[in-house]
Amino acid sequence: MNKPLAIKLRPKNIDDIIGQEHLVGKDSPIRNFVNNNRIFSMILYGMPGIGKTSIACAICESINQKYRMLNATINNKKDIEIVIEEAKMYDGIILIMDEIHRLNKDKQDILLPHLESGLITLIGLTTSNPYHKINPAIRSRCQIFELKPLTLDEVKIGIKKACKCEDLKGIKIKEDVIDYIAKLSSGDLRSAYNLLEICYFSTNDKKITMDVVKKINNKPALFADKDETGHYDLLSAFQKSIRGSDVNAALHYLARLLVIEDLDSIYRRMSVIAYEDIGLANPSIGPKVDAAINACERVGLPEARIPLAAIVCEMALSPKSNSAYQALNEAIKDIESGNNYPIPDVIRIDTTTYKYPHDYPGSYVKQQYMPDNLIDRKYYKAKHTSKYEKSLDEIYQKIEKINKTED
Repeated sequence: MNKPLAIKLRPKNIDDIIGQEHLVGKDSPIRNFVNNNRIFSMILYGMPGIGKTSIACAICESINQKYRMLNATINNKKDIEIVIEEAKMYDGIILIMDEIHRLNKDKQDILLPHLESGLITLIGLTTSNPYHKINPAIRSRCQIFELKPLTLDEVKIGIKKACKCEDLKGIKIKEDVIDYIAKLSSGDLRSAYNLLEICYFSTNDKKITMDVVKKINNKPALFADKDETGHYDLLSAFQKSIRGSDVNAALHYLARLLVIEDLDSIYRRMSVIAYEDIGLANPSIGPKVDAAINACERVGLPEARIPLAAIVCEMALSPKSNSAYQALNEAIKDIESGNNYPIPDVIRIDTTTYKYPHDYPGSYVKQQYMPDNLIDRKYYKAKHTSKYEKSLDEIYQKIEKINKTED
């Protein structure tokens, strides 16, 4: 079997990891776990090709502990049961579980007691946000670590390392070509390795030139420009241009995203902007964004650029308000600081004293909703950037006035 170059170059220990200094660098958490020979169940998440599997395997190799690799999508309950029996035999084992967000309830039920007892130490791998996609029962037993996209320089280090391996013996490649492959990879080292290997075996003289690379992959290198700003910088520029009401800049960054055909990122970022930056100043923008996305999905590229142009112009020129977003941030800050007090009796499920607002004039009746210790806390602060939010504030102030009156 011809193993891909990316697998052959997988790090043998934690010192061989490229990037992720915040996790495996000096005095970092995972580095110290290895140094102390004590590993905990964890979930590693981040975009493809940035080192999740490499870190998991390097941990196991560095501490010289038995481990097994499974995939939540393709391995069944029987496979997990075999690992559990091995764990009993070796008095513990590390289980690396890829695609852990796809682990169904039956498999979890088998695994959970052994995670609880410490017989199995789980290292879960996923490209999905574990706070949204992974079952709380698994999540609560694991420490979550986010991996960052690799920088251009880190990908170049990996490519140069690959050029020295036996599989690419005699390779001839210049610095500008290495730089180009690194840019095309967009922080995905596995993608860079794959492209390098394919280019190498597509030649007769083992010489990889710019023309050779472009014949294999001719996508513009727009995820990283000459200043080495990455894909997330591009999305950040797109959002900040809309937030700052610069319609021309917003269209420029939209165009850059469209040239690389990254519709998914455009859709996700527009959906965030609609509610984070425009919010209550123009509440119709959320449904309009959804309608534009649906139109794009129906017509596809290149015509998708037409509804996108219209909605991005409207978003950039729309009044802006982040009052709802900021209000929720303040509420979350309260919860995280320990202000998580009992719910008032009057609005609990078994209450007999609740007053049904629809039975009262104006569909409002004075009663306590906030916990006792937060009864005077105010999160929402209106911004009068539009007639709509101003009208909401008038309702809010009217309710506040009623609440201040004596019974």
